[in-house]
Amino acid sequence: MKQALANLLSQVARILLYCGGLIVLIQASWISYGVFMRYVMNSPDGVVTEATALLLVPVAFFGLAYALYQDAYPKVTLLRDSLPPAIQAVVDRINLLIMVLTGAFFSTAACKATINSLFSGSASEILLWPRFYFWVPVALSLVVFTLFALVMLLNYKHPATEEAV
Repeated sequence: MKQALANLLSQVARILLYCGGLIVLIQASWISYGVFMRYVMNSPDGVVTEATALLLVPVAFFGLAYALYQDAYPKVTLLRDSLPPAIQAVVDRINLLIMVLTGAFFSTAACKATINSLFSGSASEILLWPRFYFWVPVALSLVVFTLFALVMLLNYKHPATEEAV
């Protein structure tokens, strides 16, 4: 059951990653269009700056769960690697617990912001895009990250024991 949930969350993390990549391609195209319009056509696009800035918010969070899945967060392991494997396992579990707690805090804040922005009807200043649209992917990304960190904590196996098998 836990492994099935881990597989499902890893697939969702991959989908979120691809969504982030698609937004980056859209931003790059839109910025290139804005530069072309401003300097070649001498007719600047008045929304490109705000649009690309707003799209940076979801992009910043889309890769969180996938980076955790790939163990791609920067780590300083000099001290940890010198410890016995049993202590390394404790340190790894504490690290995952901190990720779960931090993710839970930010997930709660993002979900609350999503609900508040939905009911307030707030929108961006120039484009008038509802802010709700930008909070949904942030909240979703943080919830997936938190669940994935929790599943990893519950399924934890020390890497040295996995290599021995």
